[in-house]
Amino acid sequence: MLQIERLEVELDADAGLVKAVDGLSLAIARGETFALVGESGCGKSMTALALMRLLPENGAITGGAVALANDDVLALSERAMRGVRGGRIGMIFQEPATSLNPVMRVGDQIVEAVQTHTPLRGAAARERALHWLRRVGIPEPERRIDDYPFRLSGGQRQRVMIALALAAEPDFLVADEPTTALDVTIQAQILDLLRELQREQGMGLLLITHDLAVVAGMAHRVALMYAGEIVEVASAEAFFARPRHPYAQALLRALPDAGRRGQALEAIAGSVPPLTQRFTGCRFADRCAFVIERCRAAPPVLLERQGAWVRCVRVDDPELAPSSVEAAAAGVAQQSAQPATAGFATTASTPPPEAPSTHAAQPLLDVRALNVRFAIRGGLLQRTVGWFDAVRDVSFGIAAGRTLALVGESGCGKTTTGKAVAQLLRRVASCSGDARFDGQDLFALQGDALRQVRRSVQLVFQDPFSSLDPRMRVGEILLEGLEALHPQMRDDERRDRVAQLVQRVGLRADVLARYPHEFSGGQRQRIAIARALTVQPRLIICDEPTSALDVSVQAQILNLLRELQRELGVAYLFITHNIGVVEYLAHEVAVMREGRIVEQGAAGEVLTRPRHAYTAELLRAVPRLRKAAP
Repeated sequence: MLQIERLEVELDADAGLVKAVDGLSLAIARGETFALVGESGCGKSMTALALMRLLPENGAITGGAVALANDDVLALSERAMRGVRGGRIGMIFQEPATSLNPVMRVGDQIVEAVQTHTPLRGAAARERALHWLRRVGIPEPERRIDDYPFRLSGGQRQRVMIALALAAEPDFLVADEPTTALDVTIQAQILDLLRELQREQGMGLLLITHDLAVVAGMAHRVALMYAGEIVEVASAEAFFARPRHPYAQALLRALPDAGRRGQALEAIAGSVPPLTQRFTGCRFADRCAFVIERCRAAPPVLLERQGAWVRCVRVDDPELAPSSVEAAAAGVAQQSAQPATAGFATTASTPPPEAPSTHAAQPLLDVRALNVRFAIRGGLLQRTVGWFDAVRDVSFGIAAGRTLALVGESGCGKTTTGKAVAQLLRRVASCSGDARFDGQDLFALQGDALRQVRRSVQLVFQDPFSSLDPRMRVGEILLEGLEALHPQMRDDERRDRVAQLVQRVGLRADVLARYPHEFSGGQRQRIAIARALTVQPRLIICDEPTSALDVSVQAQILNLLRELQRELGVAYLFITHNIGVVEYLAHEVAVMREGRIVEQGAAGEVLTRPRHAYTAELLRAVPRLRKAAP
C-alpha cells in the first residue's frame, strides 16, 4: 500500500542544515501494522510529516520517492494532496493541543473532515462525528461535541484527535504517538479499535511510538530509527526475542518494572548526536558499549541476517548475540499482531520488599477531604447554571523522600487534584477541604507567603508545549525560576546549575540558545522537568512527566528522580498511567475514579492484590512484554 524509497528530509535551522531523515526505505502492506521506534529527535515525526507533505517552512524533501498504491505522492499537486490528506491517509499528530483548532468546537472540526472527504452533510455528518467520539471513549459525547479543546483533558484531546483522523475512514493511517496521553483502559480500547478497522477495511498503519509494550501487542514489523536512519528492521517477534543492534538491546534493558525497583535503570549515556554534522562512521558509536575502531572507519550499511536487517559492522560478532548481553532479561518474547488479549498481563509483577524510609514518616504534604468544583455557565451572559464536581472528598499524605502515584482514567480528576494542591485553581474553581505543606495551610497562604512555598513545590505539566513560553529561549526559561525564587544566587551560580541540569536530563548544552518550537515533544518534556528541578524543590507534582519520553530518556529521568529523592528527600506526587513506572518508582498508590479515590495503599499491595474491581480492571488493561519462553 505504501512504499518509501531512499527518503531524505532536510531542515534549514540556525545551527546549519539538519539532515532529519537520511535514506529511509520501507514498505507497508494493506492491513499491516509497521512500528517505527527510536529516541526523541531521531527523525520519526519528520518521516510522518514528509509522507503527508506537511513539513515546516524550513523543511524540504531533498530525495527519494513515496508511492501510495499507484500514486507518486511527491509529484501530486497541492490541490490533489488535500484530497489525499485525511481522505486516503489519516494522521494522528503527536501533540493534540497544537493540532486542534483552539477557536473551533471539537465537533465542528470532526464534521469539517467528514464533509471534506465523504458525501455526508449536515445532520448526517454531525451524527458521524458523534459516532466516532463514542468509539474513542469520550464521556458524554452529546455534550462534549460542542466543547472547545481547552475544556478537555490531555487524554480527551488525544481521543478527539484520533476520532478526527478516523472519521473519514482512510485507507492508511499514520499514528504519531497515538496513545501517549491515554490511560491504560482507553489505550486498550483505542488499540482494539485500530485492530478492528484493520480487519474491516484492510487499513495500513504506520505506528510511531516509544511504548515498546504497545508495539509488541500491535505490530507485525518493527523498524528502529537512530539519528535519521534505520538501524534495524525485523518482525516484531524477532525484534523482541532476538534484538541484534546494540541500540535495540540497550533500549530493552532500559524498561522500568518492579523487578528493577531499588536499582538504577540501564540508561543509555549521552544523547542523539546533532544531525547537522557529516557522519564518517556509525552514528551510535559514541554511546555504544561495544564500539571498536572499525565502527568509526566508515558508515555501516544494512545487512540481512535471518530475515532481519541490521546496520552494524559487528552483527556477526558472538559478543553481540542476544544471550551474551542478557536481552532475555528484558522479558521480551511476544507474538506480533495478536488479538486484543495477547500481550496484556492481568496482574502486575511482584515488587521486592520496600526498604524502610530514611526520612520522617510525618507527611510533608497532607491533604484531607479536598473538593474541587467548576462552574457550568450557560446563556447569553454566561451565568452559572450549575456546578461540576471534579474532585470529591480526596485525602492522602506524602512523606519526605516518598512517592505517591495517582493513577486512573483520563478525566477522573488527577490533574485537577495536583493543580489544586499547587494553588493554581483559585480563580477558576471553588476549592474546599484542607491541604497542608510542612504544616502550612496552603489555602490560607497569600502573596509573599505563597511565593515562599512555591520555592519548595514545583510542577511538571502534562503538556510541555503549552507550559513553555514560545517567545523565550530555553536558557531564559530555566533561569527565570532561579531569578524569581532564589534572588540571592549569583548569575554564574545560576548558569552553572542550569548547565548541569540540562546535561542530567539528557540534553546538549546548545539547547539553551534555542526556542521550544525547535524541539520534539520528548525533548520539550525534558526541558520542563529541568525547569522544575532548577529551584531544588522539596515536593514535585509530576503530571505525566514521562508520557512523551522514549524508554532510554525515561530511564535517565527516573534515575535522576530516584537519585534526588535518595540524596535530598524530595517527595513526588506522581500522576501517571504508566504502571511500569509506578511499579519501579512509587511507594504508595492511590487509584482515582470519577473524582474519588477508590483504593489506596502500598504499591506492592495495590498492584499485586487489588481489592477494588476498578483497580483490577486497570491492571488487566496494562500492555506488557511477556517473558521469554524457556
